[in-house]
Amino acid sequence: MRFIKFTIAFLIFFTTLQFSAFAQQDSVVLDNIIKKTKKLTDERPVEKVYLHFDKPYYSVADTIWFKAYLTMEQNLLSQLSKIVYVDVINDRDSLVQSLKLPVLGGMAYGNIPLNVGTYQQGNYYIKAYTLWMLNFGEDYFFSKNMAIGEAIDKQLNTHFSYKATETDKSQVIDATIQFKNRDNVVQTNKAVNWRVLSNYDVIAKGKGTTDQNGILRIKIDPRKSEKIKNGELITDLSLTEKDIVTNSFKFKPVTAAANDLQFFPEGGELITGIASRIGFKAINGKGQGIDLKGSVTDEGGNKLIDFSSTHLGMGSFYINAEAGKSYKANVTFNDGSTKSFDLPKSIASGITAQVNNTDSTAFNLKIIANDAYFQAGKGKTFFIVATNGAIIYYAAKTRLNTQVTTAKIPKDKFPAGIVQITLFNEAGEPVSERLAFNYQPDGLKLGLKSDLPTYKPRQKVKLAVTAKNGAQLSEGFFSIAVTDEQKVPVDENSEITILSSLLLTSDLKGYVEKPNYYFNKTNAKKLADLDVLMLTQGFRRYAYKEILANKYPPITFLPEQSMTLTGTLRDRTGMPVRKGILRLTVPGTTQAAEIQTSPSGIFAFQNLTFQDSSDVVINAKYSVNGQGPMIMLDGQPAPQVSGNPYPADEISNIDSTMSSYLNNSKRKYNYLRTLKEVKIEGAKAKRPSHADYPALSGLSSISGTVIEGERFSGCNILALCLQSMATGLTFYENNFYVSRDYQQGSRVPVQIFLNGMPIDYFGLSSVQAADVENVEVFTKDELGTVNRMYNTNGVLVINTKKIPKGTKMSMEEFKKLIPDPSVLKLKPKGYSKQREFYSPKYVNAAATYNFNDLRTTIYWNPKVVTTAEGGLSFEFYNADGKGTYKAVIEGVDKHGNIGRYVYRYTVK
Repeated sequence: MRFIKFTIAFLIFFTTLQFSAFAQQDSVVLDNIIKKTKKLTDERPVEKVYLHFDKPYYSVADTIWFKAYLTMEQNLLSQLSKIVYVDVINDRDSLVQSLKLPVLGGMAYGNIPLNVGTYQQGNYYIKAYTLWMLNFGEDYFFSKNMAIGEAIDKQLNTHFSYKATETDKSQVIDATIQFKNRDNVVQTNKAVNWRVLSNYDVIAKGKGTTDQNGILRIKIDPRKSEKIKNGELITDLSLTEKDIVTNSFKFKPVTAAANDLQFFPEGGELITGIASRIGFKAINGKGQGIDLKGSVTDEGGNKLIDFSSTHLGMGSFYINAEAGKSYKANVTFNDGSTKSFDLPKSIASGITAQVNNTDSTAFNLKIIANDAYFQAGKGKTFFIVATNGAIIYYAAKTRLNTQVTTAKIPKDKFPAGIVQITLFNEAGEPVSERLAFNYQPDGLKLGLKSDLPTYKPRQKVKLAVTAKNGAQLSEGFFSIAVTDEQKVPVDENSEITILSSLLLTSDLKGYVEKPNYYFNKTNAKKLADLDVLMLTQGFRRYAYKEILANKYPPITFLPEQSMTLTGTLRDRTGMPVRKGILRLTVPGTTQAAEIQTSPSGIFAFQNLTFQDSSDVVINAKYSVNGQGPMIMLDGQPAPQVSGNPYPADEISNIDSTMSSYLNNSKRKYNYLRTLKEVKIEGAKAKRPSHADYPALSGLSSISGTVIEGERFSGCNILALCLQSMATGLTFYENNFYVSRDYQQGSRVPVQIFLNGMPIDYFGLSSVQAADVENVEVFTKDELGTVNRMYNTNGVLVINTKKIPKGTKMSMEEFKKLIPDPSVLKLKPKGYSKQREFYSPKYVNAAATYNFNDLRTTIYWNPKVVTTAEGGLSFEFYNADGKGTYKAVIEGVDKHGNIGRYVYRYTVK
């Protein structure tokens, strides 16, 4: 199936490459490479998602506003998928919220209200994807860390730091916490109880008192067998005798011994007798770049070269490896520690492709063979293929007549982004490869211009938008966010932007630190650093060895063209009902559909449109082939909920890092705190829990986690949802296991209970997700009462909603309460509700308004469309904040050119 137009520019080396017409065998080899690459792009086109947010971080009670851009190859807006999913996951690796958004013309719009109770202060991460993208792995999903602070219920502001000292026999962690109240007054002489969790176990605990600066110092000295890799420190501070405030701090102890250094020879191998460029990357224990300086010595201790990192622990140097010699790098990291590392061993015979990327018009390619390889391969044919997004834009061949062959590959043949240049031998085997970045300074140019240089608070602002591709006005689709920069400061190098996402990180596996650094005021230094990144980020979407061996990524999911509900209609014996009639209705709407099942009883309702949490009824009473049919609905595929792929970007001290923003939020949401302080007396309904059942009363709520029933909204099959939502558990072959024990080889399953009754995994099929009050997960059974009774390890408790007490009912009335299997009532995952961003209008500038305008997002417009005629502008009103306001416009034009522009104006 052909999804996209295949593009290839077949070029020939003009300068130093000398060759005759293609021999037939040469043509077969190159044709095979082109054919199999074309098959990849035809049948497995790449889709990317990027989300533009109005702000880089938020507080509880805010609303996250965003626009989704869905693109394909050449960065064109995608026509492949019509639905995009956005998941919010907390720092305990639990799914907090999932959105389903309709895609129109490659774009979608959404918002996430950060409701009090659902969200708490902490680090979250947001990932976005389509069903089609599930085929290729989560490495290429859009992913962004999102810090959320608390300004309403906050009783304590804290600042946490720690230092780890570790040897083979011991580990000591010195932690320091400063406590202040919500008005930033230090809390002196306060009693604090603390405990440390690691792998769900309490491994240390104690008590202490804060000093005159509100500081508590804690020494954590775990036993040798229980060294902490990922820990959590929990403190209980007594503000008063009855008012105890709990805080938790996650930490990952690292020491200088964890610093690591890796080497990446250009082209893939260090070859004897060739002056080779070697890229290097140094990281600390947190995965962040750490700068260094050092020297390379041979086995005799002779120093050959000095080198140092140029950006975030990355850099490069040249070395000419001699036969039989080994080399070592002796380095000093910027934390003062020293280490020695072996360089890769050189190979005796080889050929490499080297790229100089300093020319703005062309990639300067150099193919170098050492003596041994040249003598063995003299006169043989070699091929160069260069791709962007798996599409071939350049192909050529040459013969190995000299040891050094040079050529220029024109950059204007490629879109902006990563170019993969691969050298093949005459058998069509890849022998050397290099990534290079094609930066296009003359690409899409966006502009914003205000009607005045400075403004007053609440004054109307008029911003004019321009989008140009060269000298021509460009037609495109953009989004604009204006924020008060005094309240929302941000490190622009650390931002994830449409440029850094669609052109860089979406094509690379692994963590890229500070991705917008390379696109923020780009200069020669940053382009050089970007070239080093291409040397050291050795993972990409596909490898030619797999493609040429016909090992393509398996396709499990097709692109979603509409909202669909699928399943099977069966009779009471389990046999499929052929040509059965089903009717779907959405109560309260005019939407209805009627379909007939296939010969195997399969049905599919397509082109559905309903909002999330809508009631949907599927009725099979009118089946023509079978009495009392049963409707079996298919589950909705979803990615596994996993940990944050970029923990190095998490903010460890949200209170101090986001202080400007949270101080403003505290004023903004002060009325919510006032409302919460109003006490309403009355009996509180008791929530169902494990404590209701004597057999489970020995389980401790301290060691358990709770998944609230609302989280299962839109869940069609409870068992499938629990596989991804049950924190601390791993699902395998119809059993749940405690993850920490499963990873160590244990295969003792978790015992499942439904309202206090033991069931197995298949028993979950009888539970409707809408009937669940909560699910409790216990990775430990401290007393062992359940584990010993059932020979299990861990407990999973499902509590359903209590039926309210009422009057006695007749048997006939009772039968009516039993679900009819031929009628399925459900709340499937529908489209998330759309809202409009509110921006006040101060029509009369002289009027007095008796409220403070404390907005941080001044204006948000995700539907900015430019035309070839130009003349686009929009208006909004400033808030009360004074200082610099920042306007950001991002988007893509109809030709796939990506742009971003930042504009600032002053409010006095």
